[in-house]
Amino acid sequence: MTELRTVDVDGSPVHVMVNGGSGAGPTVLMLHGSGPGTTGSGSWAATAQALGGSWHLVAPDQAGFGRTPVPAGSRGGLRLWTEQAAGLMDALGAGTYAVVGHSMGGAVALALAAARPRQVTRVVAVSTMGAPGAPLSADLDAIWAAPAGPAGARDMLSRLVLDQALVTDPAVEDRAAAMRAGAAGYASLFPPPRQRWADDLTLSARTLAAVRAPVLLVHGADDRVTPLATAAQPLLAHLADVRLHVFGRCGHVPAVEHPHEFRRLLSCFLHDERAPDRRVTTTPPRPG
Repeated sequence: MTELRTVDVDGSPVHVMVNGGSGAGPTVLMLHGSGPGTTGSGSWAATAQALGGSWHLVAPDQAGFGRTPVPAGSRGGLRLWTEQAAGLMDALGAGTYAVVGHSMGGAVALALAAARPRQVTRVVAVSTMGAPGAPLSADLDAIWAAPAGPAGARDMLSRLVLDQALVTDPAVEDRAAAMRAGAAGYASLFPPPRQRWADDLTLSARTLAAVRAPVLLVHGADDRVTPLATAAQPLLAHLADVRLHVFGRCGHVPAVEHPHEFRRLLSCFLHDERAPDRRVTTTPPRPG
């Protein structure tokens, strides 16, 4: 069962998609990335539906995205998103939970695991930001600056995926509509110069060392938005319990480009309480 609801977190509304009842199984917080028009349900609905009723999945619109406003007096940023995620799970009565985060959401997931080591049991950071010293890529800069409308939506989607056949007219129309709907809240988040916002999402070595939960890094070998060499690989030296899975022939959104393999990987890791330390695996390119 999927439900859309609004939860009060420290006096501010957070719009959230909840999939599965409280008794459905382990609780998993799913955090979206930072592109204009991004929402929790838009990013994770297909994955949540495919995983079925064995999970209690919580996918919020983070502050400034979708229907969740930036609280008065704030401008967004890693600290707000981390505190809001923690407050949301407290408000929902979740004692312990895993966290799955994509891109910006990966940095938030790692920061949350460092801040709440007794609550966060596992972390899956997909195409993640947060690595010390990672520069702002030209593609991420362009995505953050994409204007609402079909042209901006098409350019953004073309940067997110390796397989350009996925950039269909319906996909462009849907993203353009989402960008227009969320334009007011998003406008304040990433104004130029944008390197400062990438720096804000960078985690210190001390913060990363405080992450005690097992971490699975999932990345596309052809990711131009958060390149593998500067985004995921450096994290291997900072996280105590980490493994990296690389999808060949894949850009920034493995959940879209390799949906079945991604869901199996996610389900296996979240179920496997015996996952060994520092395992690096690679999925070979698909034929064609």
